[in-house]
Amino acid sequence: MSTPAPNPCAADLAGPAISAWPDVDDLYRRLAELVNQPMRPIRADAMPKVLRWFDEKCAGSRRVAEQAKAVIPGGVQHNLAFNHPFPLAITQAEGAYLTDIDGNRYIDFLQAGGPTLLGSNHPVLREKVNQLLDGCGPVTGLLHEYEVKLAELVCRHMPGVEMLRVLGSGTEAVMGAVRLARTYTRKKWIIKIGGAYHGWSDQLVYGMRLPNTGRMEAIGIPRGATAHTQECLPNDLEALRRRLRINRLRGGTAAVLLEPLGPESGTRPVHRDYNAQVRALCDEFGALLIFDEVVTGFRVGMGGAQAYFGVTPDITVLGKCLTGGYPMAGAIGGRKDIMMSLVGGIGTMSRRAFVGGTLSANPLSCAAGYYALQEAERTGAAVRAGRAGDRLRRGLDEIIRRRGLPYVSYNMGSIVHLQTSGVLLLDTSSLWKLLKVKDEARRRKHMMEEMGAAYTAHGLVTLAGSRIYTSLADTDDVIDDALNRFDDVFALV
Repeated sequence: MSTPAPNPCAADLAGPAISAWPDVDDLYRRLAELVNQPMRPIRADAMPKVLRWFDEKCAGSRRVAEQAKAVIPGGVQHNLAFNHPFPLAITQAEGAYLTDIDGNRYIDFLQAGGPTLLGSNHPVLREKVNQLLDGCGPVTGLLHEYEVKLAELVCRHMPGVEMLRVLGSGTEAVMGAVRLARTYTRKKWIIKIGGAYHGWSDQLVYGMRLPNTGRMEAIGIPRGATAHTQECLPNDLEALRRRLRINRLRGGTAAVLLEPLGPESGTRPVHRDYNAQVRALCDEFGALLIFDEVVTGFRVGMGGAQAYFGVTPDITVLGKCLTGGYPMAGAIGGRKDIMMSLVGGIGTMSRRAFVGGTLSANPLSCAAGYYALQEAERTGAAVRAGRAGDRLRRGLDEIIRRRGLPYVSYNMGSIVHLQTSGVLLLDTSSLWKLLKVKDEARRRKHMMEEMGAAYTAHGLVTLAGSRIYTSLADTDDVIDDALNRFDDVFALV
């Protein structure tokens, strides 16, 4: 049974959650070397042994996965659950570990996609939520004090948040933020940074994961839905300036939308001063700046990436860590004059951006969020998780060098990237290049799936085999154990 983390000393909380920003130019050089050479996958003679582990150890998960296929499209409800050769059925999440239906225990570097900064099922949070459920129940449909407490706490920490509107998910919050920006500015164009994922709303299924792919994944979405969505390559400030200049002649840009670490949580990292330069361009052209801090909010510090970079956005989108792993995690924050366009009420005559949601800001989620953020502040969770990320990345670097592998690891605090196939780094900067790398992308994706399977068979659960989230629960012993397991996997290459 895990116990609450002790009160840390001041030294434990000192410093930022991201100890050092990576050398972005060197990173892109190394990543280019990775994708411009033959793949180094799990050896052909070793992969059958990996797959046998699933046959021998995961019969229960296989049974549940087969049942799921009959009633769930593709057999999973969420893309995070995709796991080669089949999804794992998890029965327990506690601290740094997951346990599946067959009793296998794994070090949890998926962290539910990022929300559980404190570690899974944190006892303090669980106790507070249970008290709320015993006294109030999960939902009332009316105002609850925890809505106010959570909003006050977020406003106190986030430099760009003067008011907060809680919604059901990050997707909903981004959708609402775009609507809010258009309402406030009376402009229509939205520029996103290509390759970023901002949820699955119609207007933002555009240039996802791979830059310059436009509507490639916009199946079932009318062209009109993305008619005023545009994209620019990360770090290309001149391209962004050109877009803003052209849009000014066509009515103006409502907002520039970005992930402050770079698309896909820094999979394509941005230069240290990139956000400040985008801020300046937005000011020059009268566009709002939207930070999508669904991942970075509270994970890179209580003030989010905006505090780390010293750049204040006009609108902030939050999710994931906002409710500590409990459901209905999404919010829009921003300047008061902008946020007042979200004033609700039947018959409101003022110009407003309409948002809603029956379960938005329910007592359960707001209480979970309030106590999760309080506990994160008390324990210095972001700083300590960031140090665990540093330790893991240093260890991965040593293993990669020692074994002479072309892989690339880097981290922004508790967000650790481990690129072995480089599938998301292929050059898709034109339609011709996209078509040219299509088959290569398929092969590299399969390699990434096999690497993920090998990690799992060695007791490590990651996000798609290429991203790792660390948490407060990841002690030095947990990280060192994980490094030994990664070393065993890389021995199969």
